[in-house]
Amino acid sequence: MKLSKSTILLLILVLPQSASCRTASVSVLDKFIRCVTLHSDSSIQISSAIFTPNTSSFTSVLQSSGQNLRYLVPSVPKPEFIFQPLRDSHVQASVICSKRLGLHLRVRSGGHDYEGLSYVSEIETPFIVVDLAKLRSINVDIEENSAWIQAGATIGEVYYRISEKSKIHGFPAGLCTSLGIGGHITGGAYGSMMRKYGLGADNVADARIVDATGRILDRKAMGEDLFWAIRGGGGASFGIILWWKINLVPVPETVTVFTVTKTLEQGATKLLHIWQQVVANLDEDLFIRVIIQPTNIGNSTEKTVSTSYNALFLGDADELLDVMQQSFPELGLTRNDCIETSWIGSVLYIAGNPNGTHPEVLLQGTSTLKFFFKAKSDFVKVPISETALEGLWKRFLEDDGALSIWTPYGGMMNRIPEREIPFPHREGTIFMIQYLTGWTDGENNTAKHMEWIRKVYNYMGPYVSKFPREAYVNYRDLDLGMNKKNMSFIEARFWGIKYFKNNFYRLVKVKSRVDPDNFFRHEQSIPNLPINYRVKG
Repeated sequence: MKLSKSTILLLILVLPQSASCRTASVSVLDKFIRCVTLHSDSSIQISSAIFTPNTSSFTSVLQSSGQNLRYLVPSVPKPEFIFQPLRDSHVQASVICSKRLGLHLRVRSGGHDYEGLSYVSEIETPFIVVDLAKLRSINVDIEENSAWIQAGATIGEVYYRISEKSKIHGFPAGLCTSLGIGGHITGGAYGSMMRKYGLGADNVADARIVDATGRILDRKAMGEDLFWAIRGGGGASFGIILWWKINLVPVPETVTVFTVTKTLEQGATKLLHIWQQVVANLDEDLFIRVIIQPTNIGNSTEKTVSTSYNALFLGDADELLDVMQQSFPELGLTRNDCIETSWIGSVLYIAGNPNGTHPEVLLQGTSTLKFFFKAKSDFVKVPISETALEGLWKRFLEDDGALSIWTPYGGMMNRIPEREIPFPHREGTIFMIQYLTGWTDGENNTAKHMEWIRKVYNYMGPYVSKFPREAYVNYRDLDLGMNKKNMSFIEARFWGIKYFKNNFYRLVKVKSRVDPDNFFRHEQSIPNLPINYRVKG
């Protein structure tokens, strides 16, 4: 009997190692290539999409979208190989074949994850990386007020493609334009229009995902429980996102942005205390975040703390000045502080681009900015006193790389129930804090900076949310706890409740149903229920 080519390939993959000399000589990589070829509807040479440590471009591909140099140093575990799928079916095949070959898989869309979980495994090796960087199609339908977006596209590319089609449509997602859309929405995706329209995850209409069995499922096929879980339940726990279908939102042709900076010597402490009291109740068209960092006083080496009020208003400057005069006159905003622009212009401004930057810069994709950093997050429900702020400033002046961003809530964020999607930080939250320390002078200074941010985090404990002390899942923090391969949900509750509050328990139930073998796992993935719990339902 003559065997077909596909049958021969299948036999090579499933026969035991001892079955033949030929099988024993076939490497795991060879098996993966053959398996993906067998399961892909593609004539593309799969080997050309794979990068091994022996490939000259391996390091550049590995580092291409990774942001945190802490996870790119030589001492950190590296993948056996990186696979860059060129079609949806390649992603589907990578799941089927990784499962069949017993390969631990990590998935990367944008590489911004703060603890490097999409391209590093600290808990088990060997592992491979499926990098979605080549899957970045964006199909905008203005008549339907929607867009289908492939997971490897950046949020900046999404914004640009929307603006190409319309000046009065936008999408309420991230402020950092090099974020990969695949992972960004899985954690929530907040941005400068969140007070008006909620999170990116609140504005998703459909999705396509590869599940743990290798099936490609849309919303109808996956069911509402899984669709609920992937919109804010954290990335890489339930499957691999291929596409998001997002709902576009209306924006005015003219919006206004501004940045006003006050130092300690200019009354920054009192002003920030006032901001806390008014920010959640401001007009929902107005978003004012505060960027806090140490800075030099004039040309001297003496340090102070600066607070920069960085804002977007969905309207013109005259309207904004009226709103500010009524709600936050203490900032002293003037017409000269205001810049009228288009919505896409505001995207560039909020992302920190110089005035006059052309929107095409958003098509550059990944960011070239890389540095060592560690971050943490908090949610605040009661204004922090001036005395407590003064204690925070003392600590900020101890670290040259200190940065904190305070992001306002209120508006639509208060009106959406905390169980609507897994992201639970809603009513009662005044603002979110991100703490960050960054450095460029090598890993030898890591311990010093890590100690500093942990001290700041401990200091802030009395002034932020309690029972639980909440955290934002897109600012992954392994200090909160780390999974073992088969960590129980009881052990994982310590960090799971901080990220998701009581939504964590529903996420565990969904995980146990759709991925009972815990194929999709990482240091803080959603765990499974014990088998006896699953039987009892």
